[in-house]
Amino acid sequence: MAQSPPTAGALPDISDIDLSDNEFWKQPLEERHAAFARLRAHPPQFFAEPDMGPLPPGPGYYALVTHADVAEASREPGVFASQPSAISIPDMPPDFAEYFGSLINLDDPRHARLRRVVSRGFTPRMLTRLQEDVERHAARIADDLRETGPCDFVSRVAARLPLVVICEMMGIPEERHREVLENSNVVLAGNDPEYLGDDAETAMTRLLEAGENLSRLLAELAAQRRAEPTSDLTSALVNANVDGESLTDQELGSFFILLAVAGNETTRNAISHGLRLLTENPKQRELLWSDFETHAPGAVEEIVRHASPVVWMRRTLTRDHEMNGHTFREGDKTLLYYASANRDSAVFEDPDTFDITRKPNPHLGFGGPGPHFCLGAHLARREVTVMLRELHRSVPTIRAAAPPKRLASNFVNGIKSMPCEF
Repeated sequence: MAQSPPTAGALPDISDIDLSDNEFWKQPLEERHAAFARLRAHPPQFFAEPDMGPLPPGPGYYALVTHADVAEASREPGVFASQPSAISIPDMPPDFAEYFGSLINLDDPRHARLRRVVSRGFTPRMLTRLQEDVERHAARIADDLRETGPCDFVSRVAARLPLVVICEMMGIPEERHREVLENSNVVLAGNDPEYLGDDAETAMTRLLEAGENLSRLLAELAAQRRAEPTSDLTSALVNANVDGESLTDQELGSFFILLAVAGNETTRNAISHGLRLLTENPKQRELLWSDFETHAPGAVEEIVRHASPVVWMRRTLTRDHEMNGHTFREGDKTLLYYASANRDSAVFEDPDTFDITRKPNPHLGFGGPGPHFCLGAHLARREVTVMLRELHRSVPTIRAAAPPKRLASNFVNGIKSMPCEF
């Protein structure tokens, strides 16, 4: 994707870039980011929607790739709406979108109502209570790793911590943890045939089955907690009454799908990318290891910025609107590319460099400002911090032994496997 330097006053050529082509997302990360850098020099570009098999072709979308555009669209939910879908480019049936997206696919007042109820699980008091659990599980994972020796880092380390934390938050028995992991893998599989098969019909069937499995699991647990309340999050949610409001069974199931997928998969990928980045940048690793407590907060933020585990979210225009010199029309679809905004040289100096001392670091890795900022951001930060701390304690020489095997997805910057050695 190397380009000749543009002539004075000319914009770089972008005719070879198609964000809806699956082949684009198979390119090395460096080539993708170089393409986004060229796109950022232009006004928002329009792309045709990808072929989704049984779904009718949609009207296409504008790619928002600058930090300014993504941040402003995030601050204007009344104009850039999450309904009918924030997580799919095509318009899914409304029930399907809400089933898999929960509050991510909703606007106020329903979004505010649902978030108000589920926020009970993410209060400072609840997170403080979780801290000891996170530390205990991370220490056990690191100690197990030292005993196991070189292995796949994703399955042995990165995937285990967020999975067990979320399952224990919800009160899910240990024998069903793998069921949660396997089904959440399918829900966020993107276009990866390893999880979804080779054709659209099979993919849709597997996706629906995975969602139903997760929803059914929580329905069983919810029935138990209504009869015998406990101290876990499931019990708090099914018995919640916030200003006279509680969750329906459908809302509860959809929220669990969101929690299992967003809380598990994205944190797993942040931990995996963390090891990759520290391996590829040994001086940054040496700096972090030299004074972990001082540099850990900056390291976690830089990992999230540099990796951008969630690549984009969709918004739909509720009315005609002008933003940063571009006029959008009612009904236009836009994709907010966090992965591009987090490399915008107008905001980040030397944006492709991994720098754990970067200050300020106003990345959008947890979503832009506004009502859809990630509900679990504080928990994710704690999990990544604690896991890195335990690796430093238990296996300080750990490094990625080979390039990662990446998820075939344009939505999640996922790592399926990555060998480690120490």
